[in-house]
Amino acid sequence: MIFAEQAFETRIFESVSALGQDFSRKEFSGCTFKGCDLSGCRLSGSLFNDCAFLACNLSNVKIDACSFRRATFEECKLVGIAFCTVNPFLLDWSFKKCRIEMCDFSNIKMKHSHFIECIIRKTDFISADLTESDFSGTDLSGSRFHHTNLEKSDFTGAFHYYIDPANNRLKRAKFSYPEALSLLAPFEIDIDG
Repeated sequence: MIFAEQAFETRIFESVSALGQDFSRKEFSGCTFKGCDLSGCRLSGSLFNDCAFLACNLSNVKIDACSFRRATFEECKLVGIAFCTVNPFLLDWSFKKCRIEMCDFSNIKMKHSHFIECIIRKTDFISADLTESDFSGTDLSGSRFHHTNLEKSDFTGAFHYYIDPANNRLKRAKFSYPEALSLLAPFEIDIDG
């Protein structure tokens, strides 16, 4: 098994296929994962510090009590993940050009998170704290925001979102026209031309 050791430092894992394997309670520091298929793996209790995931498939991974500190995900596929079970202590991550579907980020304090130019579909952000987060250029089709703190968050260029201003905190959040008109959808009003 490629992840037989307990701790890994500044390692590059390229094109690794570890479908469904269990590498819980491991420590990865300064590691890079390129083109890896980790779908269905159990990462519970593991620590990823200063790690990068590039073009990886992380669908259906189990991340209970997993820690992400300065972790970056770029062009990754993340489907069916309960992110709500991560260790929130010092949580710091960013996602760029990722496909995130049917995931759950509910009830997490994840201020300053970045979701840049992602496709985020049917994903829950219910009761999450996303203060000063960045959703620039992201497709949020079918994703749910309810009792979510989005203060000072950036939705510039984001689209297909449904955010009810009466049920979410939006003070000083940034939106682009004409997509910002979707903020009026919960009020069932007609806008002419």
